[in-house]
Amino acid sequence: MASTFTQPTLVLYVRHGRTPTTGTTLPGRAPGLHLAAEGSAQAEAVAQHLAELATGKTKKAVAAVYASPMERTQETAAPIARALKLRVRKAPGLNECDFGKWTGRRLKELFRLKAWTTVQRQPSVFRFPGGESFAEMQARITGQVADLVAQHPGQTIVCVSHADPIKAALAAALGTPLDLFQRIVVGPCSVSAVLYTAEKPVVLTVNNSGPLTGLNLS
Repeated sequence: MASTFTQPTLVLYVRHGRTPTTGTTLPGRAPGLHLAAEGSAQAEAVAQHLAELATGKTKKAVAAVYASPMERTQETAAPIARALKLRVRKAPGLNECDFGKWTGRRLKELFRLKAWTTVQRQPSVFRFPGGESFAEMQARITGQVADLVAQHPGQTIVCVSHADPIKAALAAALGTPLDLFQRIVVGPCSVSAVLYTAEKPVVLTVNNSGPLTGLNLS
């Protein structure tokens, strides 16, 4: 990725807001899941935090807003785009992991499966039955972000995605093995900022749910 651009690009990863199934079910790519009232409020709040970037000491106006095609990410991205006077652009590579036959299953049921230990301790070798592997998910989102970074040299972009893909992207930026990516926490509507430079990615903040005007880009 480093050879494809020369000016640093700031990527602001935003997880979607809370839904009625957050923390209880593995929704995956099942259609029809929308933000809960709390999630909508979270989206409005993060939109204001992102809009304030242009007026804070960072002076980093956002150039584009990209989002996974799922309803919950599109609904999170919508108030962000409005606050920034931009439109939401769909980016398929930001989509949720394909959980295959696990899609829609309750987490308390999955916790009892032997395979859940692999999901938590050795995700690099795990593939969801009938779905995607964590390695494929990581390659997908990092490839998508590399393409977007190449399109926006020297600019700031927002990427609205899901917990596992964002965690995988952060692990790649940190140089953390995929087997340890479950140690990263990305809460609903939190912002994680990565400055992609020609030399290396620089992780500026992770799981930030407050104002972003203090980001240190020096």
